[in-house]
Amino acid sequence: MNKFFVPQEDINFNTAHIKGDDLKHIHKVLRLKIGDKVNINNCHGKEFLGVIDSIEREKVTVNIVEELKLYNESPLKVYLFQGLPKSSKMDLVVQKATELGIWEITPIITNRVAIKGDFKEFKRVDRWNKIALEACKQCKRSIIPAVKPPIYFEELLKYLSNMDLIVVPYEMEKSIGIKKVIDSIEYRDSIGDIAIVIGPEGGFEEEEIEELKNISSKIVTLGPRILRTETAGFVCTALLMYELGDLGGFC
Repeated sequence: MNKFFVPQEDINFNTAHIKGDDLKHIHKVLRLKIGDKVNINNCHGKEFLGVIDSIEREKVTVNIVEELKLYNESPLKVYLFQGLPKSSKMDLVVQKATELGIWEITPIITNRVAIKGDFKEFKRVDRWNKIALEACKQCKRSIIPAVKPPIYFEELLKYLSNMDLIVVPYEMEKSIGIKKVIDSIEYRDSIGDIAIVIGPEGGFEEEEIEELKNISSKIVTLGPRILRTETAGFVCTALLMYELGDLGGFC
């Protein structure tokens, strides 16, 4: 069944109005018809079964039949802080991190990230949020992860102060892996918010690692093979979701 994220303001009582980019998809790709069933998400985690009532140029009207008891989110809130990579690699990071269940994604500017101009007006953020939305539709998530504008390393340290666990893969760490970190946690149920901090191409500088250690970050190895920056986040997320989240199932 096709799924559409519809802002709450476009849902009135038992009627939802699909607008914007989804209209073209409905008309030209999916070729949905009146009477077809669809899944409607209110962008806040609530899911509804709907039936298409009318298809117009400006909107598609859907009659909501019932609320569905469906919530496909992990019990963990994992925040990915990704060293900003070159080219379009961040597109892949956003797409795959969304599929894995990341709660929020923030690019970070470290000493080894080269940027041009003032990134505060970073125009790629809108593109990344659209990629996250499309990934949510594909993998049937209930919540769209927010992709935030880039922040500097100094600001990152402030963000991390509220996390229950901070994990930092680092190629110079040889002995402590994620499993060892997880085994050292006495009360796993107390872990709710986890930060994953990934260095850019070229990695972190030693001074940055020391600053992360000073705020109780867990510096870990992801194995003997050096992973690309866009790969390290996927691997780290999958391992944490398996150990503490829902990738390993609930049995």
